[in-house]
Amino acid sequence: MEWSAEGLIIGVRKHGETSLILETMIPGRGRWMGLVRGGRSPKQAAFLQPGNSALLTWRARLEDHLGMFTAEATRLRAAEMLSDRKRLYLGQLLADHLRLLPERDPHDVLLEGVVSLLDTPCSPAELGAELARFELYLLEELGFGLDLQSCAATGALDDLTYVSPRTGRAVSAQAAEPYRDRLLRLPAFLRSETEPGQGDIDAAFRLTSHFLDRHVWAARGIAPPATREWLVGVLAG
Repeated sequence: MEWSAEGLIIGVRKHGETSLILETMIPGRGRWMGLVRGGRSPKQAAFLQPGNSALLTWRARLEDHLGMFTAEATRLRAAEMLSDRKRLYLGQLLADHLRLLPERDPHDVLLEGVVSLLDTPCSPAELGAELARFELYLLEELGFGLDLQSCAATGALDDLTYVSPRTGRAVSAQAAEPYRDRLLRLPAFLRSETEPGQGDIDAAFRLTSHFLDRHVWAARGIAPPATREWLVGVLAG
């Protein structure tokens, strides 16, 4: 078995004395791991870093084997990320999010979203909005998508301003009135391409945090990514 593709490196761990196990995201193939022989040599270790992209060739006798990677750098981001705490934490958080996906299951839209977030210069507010949208789509890809198209109580399609923390369904302002203190606020920018208003980024992350914790982190017995709290604080501030 053999194939080649450009992929994003999302994790690296030592194997033996000289090798590495590379964790990557590959278009059309999803999260994929492989052994890089001699990957800890100065030449290879310099670019086999999370956040970098590389042309990867994977070989194995059988498809379900770990297999071996050979790699050639195509886009180096890691050094720039190390000099910028916000970008570094963003890269680490996105890698943690991608690890929630099953191995070898394609999620190309999420991969494209990660690359865009890493490569597109934007303000903290713009980055916060895009990251919140990414987390919302991540929930959908994991099978826990929210229903934000119509009001759960009335079926109304407009003025949807809240979400039920139990069902994940939108609620209109009128229907939500008696229960507002028990609902999660739904910022308009999560349903359209509008600009976030004051407090919207914070509300969006409270929304995605609730459902990521309920359906993913707590359900799997894992802690939220350590970088997320600081990054969200910066982007929502």
